[in-house]
Amino acid sequence: MRGGRSFVVVSTVAAVVAGTATTAGAAARNTVAVWQMNESAGARTMVDSGGRGLHGAVGGEIVTGVRTGGATGYHFSRLAPDTPPPHPRHLVTVPDNAALDPGTRDYAVTLRLRTTGKFGNLVQKGQATVAGGNFKLQIPSGKVQCLFRGSSGSVIVTAPRAINDGRWHTVRCERTASGLTLAVDGQTVARRAGRTGAIANSWPVSIGGKTSCDQIDVGCDYYFGDLDYIAIEAG
Repeated sequence: MRGGRSFVVVSTVAAVVAGTATTAGAAARNTVAVWQMNESAGARTMVDSGGRGLHGAVGGEIVTGVRTGGATGYHFSRLAPDTPPPHPRHLVTVPDNAALDPGTRDYAVTLRLRTTGKFGNLVQKGQATVAGGNFKLQIPSGKVQCLFRGSSGSVIVTAPRAINDGRWHTVRCERTASGLTLAVDGQTVARRAGRTGAIANSWPVSIGGKTSCDQIDVGCDYYFGDLDYIAIEAG
């Protein structure tokens, strides 16, 4: 996020999250985690300012303390898709914690990104076939896509327009009992009805790609670009 003034930073995150939530439905209001990503250069711990201490480990290939367009965030370099070997140091990982599982609650993920890339997983907990379900935000063809898979089924929403224009954009995906809502820059851009049911797995939160992949049979879907912050809320 911006600068080094923690009070201003927290207030800014809260304002952005709250403003976007109003557009998307505002069902999930309770903070689970806020990763502002404003650590200094060389930092290897992603600090959670949400109050639960859900800190993450920053891989050695990620550049921290990068100032771009008035924001301080993380930079993820470009890696060729489906080209071995895997690069686990390209990821930020947050250890598994029950608070991070959507369960059956209303659940929302908000993040701010800047990219010119055409692929990559932004944030996820679990992968396609793991027990307990999973969720993820990704950006195929430069269009943000959000997926929740649970005990009752899978629902996916895709933004109609690409945002890989090299500018900062705020994205929010919200899961409720009746479906998913996707908002970009404070405006709802996609909705889809459908029940996903309970989602709870033993996997970490992974930022920037997959944790279990080999770039041969399973692509790692590494993200290329910048991230300013990620916030998770639940109902």
